[in-house]
Amino acid sequence: MKTVQQSHRDEFFLFDAERLPDAAAFSFDTGEWHRRGAVLGDAQGRGAALFIRHEGEEYVLRHYHRGGLMGPLLGDRYLWTGLARTRAWREWHLLARLREMGLPVPQPLVARVVRKGLVYRADLATARISDARTLAQYLLAQRPTERFWQAVGATIRRFHARGVYHADLNAHNVLVDRAGRLHLIDFDRGRLRAPHPSWQTANLNRFQRSLEKLRRLYPGLHYESADWPMVLRGYGRSWT
Repeated sequence: MKTVQQSHRDEFFLFDAERLPDAAAFSFDTGEWHRRGAVLGDAQGRGAALFIRHEGEEYVLRHYHRGGLMGPLLGDRYLWTGLARTRAWREWHLLARLREMGLPVPQPLVARVVRKGLVYRADLATARISDARTLAQYLLAQRPTERFWQAVGATIRRFHARGVYHADLNAHNVLVDRAGRLHLIDFDRGRLRAPHPSWQTANLNRFQRSLEKLRRLYPGLHYESADWPMVLRGYGRSWT
């Protein structure tokens, strides 16, 4: 990866020059990708992601949107406190670092930040993990084995052991590829921190709550509360 930063007035780019020689050649206009016929699909949710094809490769393009109570008020605007502190810059650098660690995360392609006075808007494009579906989709389609659940726990443990905090660890942000390999996505607000049982346990509990929520929403989902100890076994803990 060759990291390059460019700027033009109040528009800033951070990109991998080995994959994208010039950030100006990449469009962040979703309408433009539709006009090109290069849209492969989308993933709904806060800050819906667009799956696109660019020069023979597949990418995920995401525009940052606020969630929570401030979402309806501020939408996609964030307070400017410096380029290095913007959501896109921090996520791009975190993904690059996690890739260096050998962790299964998407490869960042290009981040863009557009400043307007005291606020900014941002976008991020990453390589799409091919032939993958979310864990939620996987659980709706088939019943996992004990070995699979243990692999889920072991994957989370790999990240925690390296001090990786995922701010929104849930079944939609875990991908399962065709070979059964697991990946984590969406590291907005994620960070590296000293490993400690308190935040690691809270992270696991958040993930468990997402599985329980899906089970309530979709009666046909292949997850039962009795599956959770297998996740913990893979993680290396025994509490319930």
